[in-house]
Amino acid sequence: MTQITLALTKGRILKETLPLLKQIGIEPLDDLFSSRKLIFSTTSENLRLLILRGSDVPTYVQFGAADLGVAGKDGLLEHRGDGYYEPLDLGIAKCKLMTAVPTGAQPCNGRLRVATKYINVAREYYAQQGRQVDLIKLYGAMELAPVLDLANEIVDIVDTGNTLKANGLEAREKIADISSRVIVNKAAMKTKYPVIKEILDALAEVVNKS
Repeated sequence: MTQITLALTKGRILKETLPLLKQIGIEPLDDLFSSRKLIFSTTSENLRLLILRGSDVPTYVQFGAADLGVAGKDGLLEHRGDGYYEPLDLGIAKCKLMTAVPTGAQPCNGRLRVATKYINVAREYYAQQGRQVDLIKLYGAMELAPVLDLANEIVDIVDTGNTLKANGLEAREKIADISSRVIVNKAAMKTKYPVIKEILDALAEVVNKS
């Protein structure tokens, strides 16, 4: 029997992925949200789930610790890993990756200071704009950076925009539309192709119906 390991991202992506998996007959045997475990058996005896931080899912799939994964496009853009395919957009956990500045701020003509956890994405984006920037790596509370003069602007995920507004910021320029994607380890796609194709086809059918 071919064992398949599927890595899932904690949080919103996990909550929106589980109903899709349920529709194709895959459900965890334990409550993912109350258990401290990180590896879970499922109703499919040859498939197990890993529950990881979003930034770690591409790494686990890239190096073959997981055969498949579900990760946000923002994390995939930042990770830039080789070693996996991205065959399916699940169309869930949609948002935008954008720049944001203090509300009403005038464009900064000089060198920009930009706070973000998306260093690679931001570097490429501003280079394409021909802008000189100093990038400041932050892992959270991004909205504070312009308020406390740590940065001129930020690059972050924007959903409703309410958090920006509550902190005196506004979204400015869209860098990318974001949704969650299925990624597959390249080696596993060859060695476990029939099983993986069955899972991908079933998920694609669910996504196309919705």
